[in-house]
Amino acid sequence: MWSHLERGSSPVDWCESNYSISPMVAEFVNTVSNVLFFLFPPILIHLFQEYSKFVNPGINVLWVLLMIVGLSSAYFHATLSLVGQLLDELAILWVFMAAFAMFLPRRYFPKFLGGNRRVLGFYSSVFSVFSTGFLVMHPAANAFALMTLSLPAIGFLYIELHRVKCARVYRLGLRCVAVSCLAVFCWIMDRLFCDAWLSINFPYMHGVWHILIFIASYTALVLFAYFNVLEERPEQKPQLRYWPKNDFELGVPYITIKHPCKGDKNIAI
Repeated sequence: MWSHLERGSSPVDWCESNYSISPMVAEFVNTVSNVLFFLFPPILIHLFQEYSKFVNPGINVLWVLLMIVGLSSAYFHATLSLVGQLLDELAILWVFMAAFAMFLPRRYFPKFLGGNRRVLGFYSSVFSVFSTGFLVMHPAANAFALMTLSLPAIGFLYIELHRVKCARVYRLGLRCVAVSCLAVFCWIMDRLFCDAWLSINFPYMHGVWHILIFIASYTALVLFAYFNVLEERPEQKPQLRYWPKNDFELGVPYITIKHPCKGDKNIAI
């Protein structure tokens, strides 16, 4: 077990040269490129105060989990330890499952759930625990498993975007999909074409992936939060807004509630 904590114990090593910038940090750029995971969640917690109060306080769990993803990823790239790799990948798994339990439309619930989101949250937690155990024992399967989980997320996003009538929401959805595709492109480029990037002295595509995947991830969560209110509480009239200026659509998106009312206990997780 202690050997898994040792630097370099992970079988995964990205394109960036190790210890080339700092003798204490294995992959310096890949480590510091996680900075958005620390900077944005506190802002999102603040912006989603109204959503948390009137719809679902569980939204803050997702922002905290994103911070844990950033912390785990930074630790992994700083040490290239197997424990760091597992923490990084499993934190992503838990973000997926928490978002699934919180935002899956009730029309897709299996009948045995009885439309109860708390029960869905329980089964999602059980699945996450068993998946965590499996992925710890078989870490080579982690990347494949996480990429597989992203497919239904993209599918749900596509379906929901075509159900809404708001052009502003639709534009944000298109940007989210475009950034997601660009992020995956950078991940593949770093993993499969490292020699080409080394030849031009830019072995940092994985660092670019960190930035793009954070933008895509939090944007997707904002969109699913909007869809959730629109589906289950249309009378609250969710509004997509941007910070710091609402008319600047490249700012930070968030959701406000036009007609606040007491939240449904079955929505929270």
